[in-house]
Amino acid sequence: MKLATLREEVLAANLELVHRGLVVFTFGNASGFDKASALCVIKPSGVPYDELKPADLVVTDLTGKIVEGTLRPSSDLPTHLALYQAFSGVHGVVHTHSRYATSWAQAGIEIPCFGTTHADYFPGPIPITLSMQPLEIKSEYEWNTGQAIINRFKDLDPLTTPAVLVANHAPFCWGPTVTHAAHTAVVLEEIAHMAYLTTTIRSGAPAISASLHDKHFFRKHGKDAYYGQPK
Repeated sequence: MKLATLREEVLAANLELVHRGLVVFTFGNASGFDKASALCVIKPSGVPYDELKPADLVVTDLTGKIVEGTLRPSSDLPTHLALYQAFSGVHGVVHTHSRYATSWAQAGIEIPCFGTTHADYFPGPIPITLSMQPLEIKSEYEWNTGQAIINRFKDLDPLTTPAVLVANHAPFCWGPTVTHAAHTAVVLEEIAHMAYLTTTIRSGAPAISASLHDKHFFRKHGKDAYYGQPK
């Protein structure tokens, strides 16, 4: 992909987060990764979304060295780069502080799957990382945030479960493109809101049955999927 095209896609994803109400002020960030050049395009730090232009986005290599751009990249860049290095097939990462998903992260609780809306998109609960230790926070905090996510996914497929809650922090989502990652962030917030309402209406509500969960997940994912139109 040409960097000019990736810049446009990353800008559109960042603006989609605003349009969907997932960020306020300068919270959050979206990035895209071009595998051929091994370059990352990411939102600059602290720049209001309504002022962003494609030329404002910052291009770095996988070490974080700036290749193009005059602005400072998002402070979360090391987390994005850690995920690109560890998760093959991930070419887009989105981080928000969306209200409901962040509230679950602050509570330190994974988001249970109560119904078919959740099951349509995720094969299980939305996982949450372990809380970071003082030394991890004090030294290379953003890089270590990425490592906390990677460690949580030692026994999970990041391409099947494309989101995580970072304990006491907020969600990160990813996908094969930054557009996919932004879409997942929107879905995650809706699921988080529904789960909050479910537990408010009925404390101790049971999770969806395994059979119904699998039916909804696999009709949209995998070799036997039949939802939507053939590609």
